[in-house]
Amino acid sequence: MMNMPPERSYHYNVMRRAIDLIDAGGEALPLDQLAREMGMSAAHFQRLFSAWVGVSPKRYQQYLTLGHAKTLLAQRFTTLAAADAAGLTGGGRLHDLFLRWEAMSPGEFARQGAGLVIHYGWFDSPFGETLAMGTDRGLCGLAFAEEFGRAVALADMQARWPRAAYREAPDKIAHWVSSAFAGRGEAALHMIGAPFQIKVWEALLQVPSGHVTTYSEIAQAIGNPRAVRAVGTAVGRNPVSFLIPCHRALRKSGALGGYHWGLPVKRAMLAWESARAE
Repeated sequence: MMNMPPERSYHYNVMRRAIDLIDAGGEALPLDQLAREMGMSAAHFQRLFSAWVGVSPKRYQQYLTLGHAKTLLAQRFTTLAAADAAGLTGGGRLHDLFLRWEAMSPGEFARQGAGLVIHYGWFDSPFGETLAMGTDRGLCGLAFAEEFGRAVALADMQARWPRAAYREAPDKIAHWVSSAFAGRGEAALHMIGAPFQIKVWEALLQVPSGHVTTYSEIAQAIGNPRAVRAVGTAVGRNPVSFLIPCHRALRKSGALGGYHWGLPVKRAMLAWESARAE
């Protein structure tokens, strides 16, 4: 496990329970009632959430509602052509994190990871337990295990590159993971995918934190406006969740769309980033 305060996973689990309560009730709960449902005092619950996301529980609940996606589309929609022109690309600074990447060649991808050594480890994160994978060139996988468990996450990721050699060696990639979730320092990405997928993932890297875009906008940005369905599939196959921000892709209607690691995680990420954007 990386050297990250373990309460960050605990905070995610509390937030996940808050999502369930909001979904059941359909509206924000008063602080006292929400804290009581969490088995905490109001003061402790207030401190916990304010420390984690920087806003009050009441405001955070507003971010967690299903309607928040439509608000984001109305107020923080990113046109990818404009983002690119303004220099908001993955190669630039996203807050204090410097993100650099390189893509595997089509021939390397076709070999399904043969000859590739992938180091992996389990880490704490703001969104629960995380499986990270990386080559010598950078992180090639980030998966979230809170909704489906460790075994599912590990099998899912290993099936993407079935001929690679996997070694549990968290120390080899911990510096990149730490930078990724701290939002500062430098993180390297090694994109392993088909050429079309990599185009989609590069477009996602242009969406700033706290903003969203649509599948159709991504299709326009990669020069294939009719490929909305294929774009959706490529977004869903993104192996480096969070850093390649597939959670920022929404349907044109404002619906969340899918998320490979569970919609509660996607909603938590959007809420977490919205709080920081303010």
